[in-house]
Amino acid sequence: MEIGEQLAEAALRLSAICDAAIPKLEKKTIVAHATNPLNYAWPHHEQYLHKWGNRCGHTLLLGMNPGPWGMAQTGVPFGATEVAQSFLQIEAREIQTPPNAHPKRPIEGMALERQEISGTRLWNLMEAHFGTVEETFDNIFVVNHCPLLLLGETGKNITPNNLPVALMTPLLKACDEHLLDVIDIMGIVRVIGVGKYAEQRARMALGAGKSGSGTSRDGRSVQIDTCWHPSPASPLANRNEGADWRKNVISCLNQ
Repeated sequence: MEIGEQLAEAALRLSAICDAAIPKLEKKTIVAHATNPLNYAWPHHEQYLHKWGNRCGHTLLLGMNPGPWGMAQTGVPFGATEVAQSFLQIEAREIQTPPNAHPKRPIEGMALERQEISGTRLWNLMEAHFGTVEETFDNIFVVNHCPLLLLGETGKNITPNNLPVALMTPLLKACDEHLLDVIDIMGIVRVIGVGKYAEQRARMALGAGKSGSGTSRDGRSVQIDTCWHPSPASPLANRNEGADWRKNVISCLNQ
């Protein structure tokens, strides 16, 4: 079985667990609308896995969870609609808006005109650094730890670390297992957490301490590092018009 197909099977396993978790999240937490792009945007995510997972880049960039203008629309991690189509070559497919989508954050798919800043920054930097999309995925792959878009009543994005630990633990454990699946399937030798939270989840999944390497299921050493997150809410990402953020990420990639 090709790598892209194995990645797709792993993603579908996680997607089913996420779907089952949504009712409890919406009932028992501040999350008013939880939606799963691995479900409703599967026609896009599946393309991403098959098109680029097969190139087997051995460094994994690990994000946290989707934002409303990126993966929530395109099914691609950090997937602003423009870069998803022009750089990542994901073909627009018809997707069905989930019935519990936030009315202030409609799911428009690739037709969405608003561009996610984080995703635009990340993928533009990958193109500038590696040169082509093929060279990019010969070197790296990108996944989010948790695939769920989590929104409050006002439409505010909620991150998994801001939800009750007891309720989130089973779901995040499944996300850890999916991360280990990706590491095994692709032969990943290095995980770069995009932000501290993602680094911490990688360390937990791989049984690593606060520094140093973790261990894959088959006993391979997996180096764990972190780079700054490209969010426009981060002062580090905005400093010197983003030049410091770009330098930080490139330095991390080149280690």
